[in-house]
Amino acid sequence: MTSRTDEALGYEQARDELIEVVRRLEAGGTTLEESLALWERGEELAKVCRRWLEGARARLDAALAEEEGDGGSSGGA
Repeated sequence: MTSRTDEALGYEQARDELIEVVRRLEAGGTTLEESLALWERGEELAKVCRRWLEGARARLDAALAEEEGDGGSSGGA
């Protein structure tokens, strides 16, 4: 489950922390418990990033739909 702190993370913050989590997992040298905790944190951060990207996609789609709607009514001479 994502915490309220995660909800307040910006995309760049979540992405940067996720990169660090992946780096630590790839480097190895952690106990099984630490690795599991890192994995779980990475999953939470990935969800935060996904929500930001989905929100951005929705805003872009809405802007494009609005532009297409306006495109038919303007531009005539």
